[in-house]
Amino acid sequence: MGRKNTDKVVFHQIEVLDAGAKGVSVAKAPDGKVVFIPNVVPGDVVDIQTLKKRKAYYEGKAVKFHELSKHRVEPICQHFGVCGGCKWQNMNYDQQLFYKHNEVKNHLQRIGKIELPEFEPILGSEKQFFYRNKMEFSFSNSRWLTEKEIKNDVEFDNKNALGFHIPRMWDKILDIEKCYLQEDPSNAIRNEVRDFANEHQLAFFNPRAHEGLLRTLMIRTASTGEIMVLVQFFEDNQEERELLLNHLSNKFPEITSLQYVVNNKANDTIYDQDIVLFKGRHYILEEMEGLKFSINAKSFYQTNSNQAYELYKITRDFAGLTGNETVYDLYTGTGTIAQFVSKKAKKVIGVESVPDAILDAKANAERNNITNCDFFVGDMKVVFNDAFIAQNGQPDVIITDPPRDGMHKDVVEQIMKIAPKKVVYVSCNSATQARDLALMDEKYKVTRVRPVDMFPQTHHVENVVLLELK
Repeated sequence: MGRKNTDKVVFHQIEVLDAGAKGVSVAKAPDGKVVFIPNVVPGDVVDIQTLKKRKAYYEGKAVKFHELSKHRVEPICQHFGVCGGCKWQNMNYDQQLFYKHNEVKNHLQRIGKIELPEFEPILGSEKQFFYRNKMEFSFSNSRWLTEKEIKNDVEFDNKNALGFHIPRMWDKILDIEKCYLQEDPSNAIRNEVRDFANEHQLAFFNPRAHEGLLRTLMIRTASTGEIMVLVQFFEDNQEERELLLNHLSNKFPEITSLQYVVNNKANDTIYDQDIVLFKGRHYILEEMEGLKFSINAKSFYQTNSNQAYELYKITRDFAGLTGNETVYDLYTGTGTIAQFVSKKAKKVIGVESVPDAILDAKANAERNNITNCDFFVGDMKVVFNDAFIAQNGQPDVIITDPPRDGMHKDVVEQIMKIAPKKVVYVSCNSATQARDLALMDEKYKVTRVRPVDMFPQTHHVENVVLLELK
């Protein structure tokens, strides 16, 4: 009966040793097991209250600080520690880069177990805040109350919130006042939508009862200054919908694309929904080295525009193109990398499974007067076969930028079979990248590695690897 209490113990004066996966830090318990703790920085000395005991590790939280790490900084955001977003805001940026670089190195060495060159230094992001070009916020009528609010015993008449999901709480939303991830007017637009909706008693979504007018808000910004706003409604109430959208349009005339969707299915994903243009045009334009890319509501585009440019430059540099090469760009998305390298290649073949992305890629190539890029849609492991290569030519260079799961083993096998001279592998998950590199080790040698930080204040890191035939 009393087992729960005996499981939860306090470890005293424990030094935090390392930054672990998913933004939590790591310490050692007196019994030698690992303890995972959020909201602390390596170098802190803390008392840890255990919350969960597992066979090989504990999960806990810091309840008292004895010494503060020299790497610690004051978080800039009022929501830090409650919001699950920027988990590393309390760690100085150089140290964030150190741990990201280390994570890539550990994965490639431990999982890959292959011969590696000396790593090139991780490329930090010039902007450490306000770097995201896309944010999605959720409406809820069951606002998450912070510990401080509960302690102060504040009575709230209004439980409406517009912000982020509390980690592991599907129905609770943290109301966000100011977010440091996206440039203005992002905060102004979000706060205006919430205030106007409250003032006019527009119903915020109730995720448990599955009712309410307002569901989600997406804001996209581009380095060109263009702005897209998409409001997702659950209920189809034309009068209330137009009231809000007209207000937004008048209040923020700088919005390039104002769109909405009425979605009353169980989940709030918009990819299978009809998007309706309310005002402006269907897309916004992003620009890179004079190339223009249209981004619509469903488009995938690297979330940090400035750093995407740096990532693509490294990719192009690793490819070492002279103008005579046939390049395959696997998992091409909207063809951004393909078009970015096209002026240095003879021809570029892009392959992607999402039909809308390929339509975007073709439209962008036409807009940019690029004639040496061809784009094909299909599941990579099915499309990328011998007949496809016979039709489009033997690649001299393959650029691959797969999703988090890495490449399907059939795709890896096909690359090995056709054996291009170089493969440039861009990854947002160095663990699955390391697994794929190990599979390619019999034919390819890793000759260059450079991690790139796309997401300051978080544990995420991209990595670019150059493989050359042995």
